[in-house]
Amino acid sequence: MQGSVRTSDDQLLQNDEYRRLSEQHHQYEARLTALVDKPVLTDDEQMEELTLKKKKLQLKDRMEGIARQIRSAPVL
Repeated sequence: MQGSVRTSDDQLLQNDEYRRLSEQHHQYEARLTALVDKPVLTDDEQMEELTLKKKKLQLKDRMEGIARQIRSAPVL
């Protein structure tokens, strides 16, 4: 079973869309961290924070979808 998990992880890392989504997810996370570190947010920054959280969740959902597809694909 361990070998199939490693194969799935390797396949995820080889998937261009998954890698692109993962990179975008990390960028959103970095920006959110910068916003959270601020003592006070402007109205625009509060809106940006909400928008980034939603976008980050959408990315994570898509990444999970790709992972499910890869894990359920028959091994050749």
